[in-house]
Amino acid sequence: MWSRVEVAESVRPSAVVVVVPVHNEQHLLRRCLASVEVAASNSDVPVRVVVVLDACTDGSARLVPASMDIVEVGARSVGAARAAGFAYAATHFTVPELARVWYSSTDADSVVPPDWFSGQLVHASAADVVLGTVAVGWGEHPAPVRAEFERRYLRHGCPGRGHHGHIHGANLGLRADWYHRVGGFAPLAVHEDVDLVTRLQAAGARVAWVDRPAVTTSDRRDNRVPGGFGGYLTALAGDHPESA
Repeated sequence: MWSRVEVAESVRPSAVVVVVPVHNEQHLLRRCLASVEVAASNSDVPVRVVVVLDACTDGSARLVPASMDIVEVGARSVGAARAAGFAYAATHFTVPELARVWYSSTDADSVVPPDWFSGQLVHASAADVVLGTVAVGWGEHPAPVRAEFERRYLRHGCPGRGHHGHIHGANLGLRADWYHRVGGFAPLAVHEDVDLVTRLQAAGARVAWVDRPAVTTSDRRDNRVPGGFGGYLTALAGDHPESA
């Protein structure tokens, strides 16, 4: 049974683990991992990178640098892949050590900013969970889709609630002990991030909703799952058939 080790608010994580789930992402993975390497080099605490190859049949494995850890699964589920990565990472720490470990989550089709880890850790003294925003690297969808996305994204910020209101597995960080306390990512094909945060909030975790640093994610049309972020953009394109 996991129980959170209580630490003073001023205690800062002494290590970071980031998990990147991958399913046939060879055309996007190189940029993602390069950005993670840069962000790790700018972190003042050590960063372990765990790449989870989920039923990959392309050349994704060849793109993973030797400095990163590889976990292979055949789940075809982003939730299960994330969970496998963090389960692997946890084996490198004792339970007391996990109270000072920070878990970060992103996606293979995303690019993290150079200050991503340091930006999350800024909030770690006063928050157990840090939820960031995403920017879209537009290239496959036309201007009307971009305009509609930005309108809805800003509107979802829910004025009066005091935060941006978005939960993205591509830009999420949390204390490792809290992650294990609530059971981690569920083996869901979609919305595994929302499910995790819902359980964390119900358990009393302190959540920081931050606008920066933002992670840039792809506007890919070859969506891995219909209900994911790419599927959401494709649905918006369907609302604007004249521009598709």
